Amino acid sequence: MSLLELKNVYKIYGDLHALDNVNMKIDQGEWVAIMGPSGSGKSTAMNIIGCMDKPTSGEVLLDGQNIANLSRRELTEIRRDKIGLIFQQFHLISYLTAVENVMVAQYYHSLPDEKEALEALDRVGLSDRAKHLPSQLSGGEQQRVCVARALINHPEIILADEPTGNLDEQNEQIVLDLFRQLHKEGTTLVVVTHDAEVGASAERVITLEYGKVTNDDGDISFGKGMK
Repeated sequence: MSLLELKNVYKIYGDLHALDNVNMKIDQGEWVAIMGPSGSGKSTAMNIIGCMDKPTSGEVLLDGQNIANLSRRELTEIRRDKIGLIFQQFHLISYLTAVENVMVAQYYHSLPDEKEALEALDRVGLSDRAKHLPSQLSGGEQQRVCVARALINHPEIILADEPTGNLDEQNEQIVLDLFRQLHKEGTTLVVVTHDAEVGASAERVITLEYGKVTNDDGDISFGKGMK
C-alpha cells in the first residue's frame, strides 16, 4: 500500500483548475520531487498533501485513510501527528532560541523535551547553536533548525516547500546532504521545488504543468498509449 496517494484530485477556484485530475502515488521511504513552473499547481498540491487545504473533489489517501473530506480540526491533528513541514520562509519565532523553536513543535504534539530537542539539533549539526536566536543564525542554519523541528515528532512524511529557495549554494548542499541522509535512513521525503539540482537529487520527479501531471519518471505506465 502506498503511504500517500492522490486519486482524481481537482482543486478549482472559479474558472481556474489549480489541480486538474491529478493522480500520484508515493511509497514509504521514497524521495519524490514535485516540479513545475510558477502556476503549475505545486503549491496547491503541497497544501493538500500537507493537510493545509482540501481538494474540490477526489481522494487523498494517507496511510490508506481518505483525508479529503475531513474537518479542519481533523486535518490539523493529522498534520501534527504524521507530517513534518519545512518551508522556504523559515517561520521561526524571533524571540525563541533554536532549541526552543524545535520544542514548539513538541508542545503541539505532546510534551516539550529539551534533551530530545537538543538531540534533533545535534542531528543537523547545530548543537553548538542551540541557545542562539534566529537573528544570530545564518540562513542555512535557520533552515537546519526547521529540519530539526520537522523531525522532532518522528513524522511519517517530510514535506518541504522550496527548502533551498533562500539559501546560497554552500548551504543548499548542506541541506541536500541532510535530505540524502534522511532518505538513506528510510524517511519519506516530498520536496516541492523549481530548482533543477534539488529535483535531480531526488530518486523520482513528478512534473506538474497547468495543474496536470505531465510526467512521472517513477511510473512506467504513465502516458502509455499517448502520443
